[in-house]
Amino acid sequence: MSESNPSKSPGYKNVVALGFVSFFTDVSTEMILGILPIYVVTELKASKAALGLMEGLAELANYVFRLLSGIVSDKIGKRKILVFIGYSFSSVAKPLFAFANTWLDAVVIRTLDRVGKGVRTAPRDALLSQSVKKEEAGKAFGIHRTLDQSGAIIGPLLAFIIVPLLGARTLFLLSFIPAAAALVVLTFFVVDIATPSVKREFFKGAKKVFKGKFLLAIIALSLFSLGSYNFSFIILRAGELGIATFALPLIYMTINITHALAGYPSGVLADKIGRENMLVVSMLVFALSSIMLSLLSGSWVYGVIIALVFGVYQGIYDTVSRAIVPQYVAEEYRGTAYGIYHLVIGLSFLAGISITGYLWDIYGRCLAFTYSAAMSLISAILLATIARK
Repeated sequence: MSESNPSKSPGYKNVVALGFVSFFTDVSTEMILGILPIYVVTELKASKAALGLMEGLAELANYVFRLLSGIVSDKIGKRKILVFIGYSFSSVAKPLFAFANTWLDAVVIRTLDRVGKGVRTAPRDALLSQSVKKEEAGKAFGIHRTLDQSGAIIGPLLAFIIVPLLGARTLFLLSFIPAAAALVVLTFFVVDIATPSVKREFFKGAKKVFKGKFLLAIIALSLFSLGSYNFSFIILRAGELGIATFALPLIYMTINITHALAGYPSGVLADKIGRENMLVVSMLVFALSSIMLSLLSGSWVYGVIIALVFGVYQGIYDTVSRAIVPQYVAEEYRGTAYGIYHLVIGLSFLAGISITGYLWDIYGRCLAFTYSAAMSLISAILLATIARK
C-alpha cells in the first residue's frame, strides 16, 4: 500500500479510485439491502420497531467506529490502512446473513457490517478531502457519491434477478464477490497521503474542532436525525401499498437511481451557493417524502413516487453533509472532526429511527411520519439561520 509524496496531492485520480472502491462495495451491500427489511420482518418475524432498532444500532456502531478510526488516522498520519481494514471487515460480515435464523441474528450481523463501514468512513472521507483543493470538496464528494450510488443501482437489480432463481440466502453468499473486487481496487489504485501525525489527546483535538459554526451545524443536523429514518421504511411502506416482495429490490433501485443523479449536481451547486443552503433543500425534500408517507395510500404507484422523492433527499444530504467539514476544520484535524460528526449524528439517528418505528407500530404511520416531517422543518429553519449568519 504505497503512499504519495506528502507535498503533492494525487487529485481526482484518487477520488475516482475511491469512487470505484465504493462502487463495488455498494454492489455487494445493496444486493442484500433491497430484500433485507422484508426478509427480517416476514421470515425472521421482526416488528417495525425491531427493524428500526436493528438499523439504529447498526448505524450507531457505524458512527462510534467512525469516531475511533478518525482519531487513530490523525494520530498515525495514515488513512489507507484503516480504510482497507474497514472494507475487509464488511466484506466478510455480509455473507453471514445466509446463516441467520432469528431477527436477533440479523441485528448482530447488520451491526458487524456497519462496524466495518465505521472503521473505513472517517479516514476515507479525510483522504478524499485531502486529495483535492478545499474549495473543490463538494465536487469531489459529488463524484464519489455518484460512483458509489451507481453500484447501489446495480446491486438491487442483481437481487431482482437472483432472488427468484436462487433465493435470498444464496444472494447473501454471492455478495462477497463484488466486495472482493473493491479490495483489489483499493489495494492497487488508491494512493495514501502522508499527513503529519498529531501528538495530542483526543479531548484536546475535539476542543479544536467542536466549536463555532461547526458546532451549530452539528446541532442542526442532530435535530434532523432525531426525526429521520432510512430506506427500510420506504421499502416496508411500498410493500403495504401493493408492490410484490420479489419486486421490492426495484423500489430500492429506484431510490438509488435518484440518489445517484442528485449526488454530483448537488455537490457542485453546494460549492457555489453554500453547503448549508443545499442541506436546507435536502431537509425540505425529506419533509415532503415524510408527508407523502403519511398521507398517500391506495396504489402501488405511490410507492414508486415516494421512493423517487426519498432518493433525491438522500443524494443531496449524503453528499453535502460530509462536505461541510473541510470548510470549518483544518486538515490535520479532519479525521477527528469527521469522527465526532459521525458519532453525534449516529446517536441522534438511533433515537430518531427507533422513535419513528415505535410510533408507526403503536399509533400508525400518520403520526410517525408527521413527527419526522416536523423535525426536518425545524432543523431546516435552524440551519438556514446559521447560513445567514
